[in-house]
Amino acid sequence: MDLEALFNKNKEKTIQGRYITLDDIEPLLNSETLKKDVKIIGESVLGKPIYSYQKGSGKLKIYLWSQMHGNESTTTKALFDFINLLNNGSDLANQLLDSFTFYCIPILNPDGAKLYTRANANNIDLNRDSQDLTQPESKILRAVFEEFKPDYCFNLHDQRTIFGVADTGKPATLSFLAPSYNEEREINDSRLKAINLIAGINEVLQKYIPGQIGRFDDSFNINCIGDTFQYLGVPTLLFEAGHYPNDYEREKTRKFVFMSLVTSFIILNENDVVDNRNDKYLNIPQNNVVFFDFMYKNVKINYDGNEIITNFVAQYKEELIDYKLNFNAYIVEIGDLKGKFGHFEYDAKGALFQDGIKNLPLEGKVADFNLNKKVFFVNGKIKN
Repeated sequence: MDLEALFNKNKEKTIQGRYITLDDIEPLLNSETLKKDVKIIGESVLGKPIYSYQKGSGKLKIYLWSQMHGNESTTTKALFDFINLLNNGSDLANQLLDSFTFYCIPILNPDGAKLYTRANANNIDLNRDSQDLTQPESKILRAVFEEFKPDYCFNLHDQRTIFGVADTGKPATLSFLAPSYNEEREINDSRLKAINLIAGINEVLQKYIPGQIGRFDDSFNINCIGDTFQYLGVPTLLFEAGHYPNDYEREKTRKFVFMSLVTSFIILNENDVVDNRNDKYLNIPQNNVVFFDFMYKNVKINYDGNEIITNFVAQYKEELIDYKLNFNAYIVEIGDLKGKFGHFEYDAKGALFQDGIKNLPLEGKVADFNLNKKVFFVNGKIKN
């Protein structure tokens, strides 16, 4: 199957970029194609509707939710791409709808989505509220779980650009996890189902993004929703959409999330998760915090009258200003930086750092500077 062509055919073109809110998806949910399968299942802290989309008549029940963290929107885009597939009338769509019942919550945290924050309007991380259930959004997610009684859960998230695949120097464009169900991180039948499915997804995705898939840390935390659902005996998969080179809007990454979802359901439909693939799962390299957005090497600075050669790095801060998302680059670290990488790397070859102020790359400063007054950088990038 040509997964790339399938994505291009079903991509939802009305939503793109990183700032995805309820305002962006409501026209889709209210469209003639989708509205008959859409319900309002509750409200957020600020009274915004939380929508569900349910489709299919199959025996195997699949529960998917996105934007539990409001600023993690890549999987929301991919979810609508997948919903388009379910509605395109193709043989594949009909096969999936006959085999599965899909229950989707496209944006669980509409308040956080509007504010572009991880937390909800009460400043609570919903992914740490699975036991106390103090928030209306957490209660809705749990109530659906108990009523729908899923066979598999898909917990859809984004991860920061800091994550790489082990020490390979490749970004973790996608990372997966079969969450633990106990402190000992043991493997029972439920967790093994998630492990086997992730191993199958990885095998397919390696053809498209070789070496760019990581395995998320499996430390047990019962307050996290994935760990809770795994503990309750339902195979749960964590998706973490990460960085693809030069793709800060995560339009490329959304494609790989879509491919992963389609691959998951093809594997399940073919009942191709019966073998123990734990070894293949463990062979997926672990995520590692090794990346910065910008790395500048071999830069000359004048420090207390002494000229030294050093390196420094800058990181984007995603800042919402007048409901427009801005990527602003700030210097975050200076030094040897051994074992670290930059998504953009520049070798200054001993050129002198100047910024017209203190002429030093100071932590917390915007990454506007020049080298030898010949190469100028604005917001981290070379000015053309």
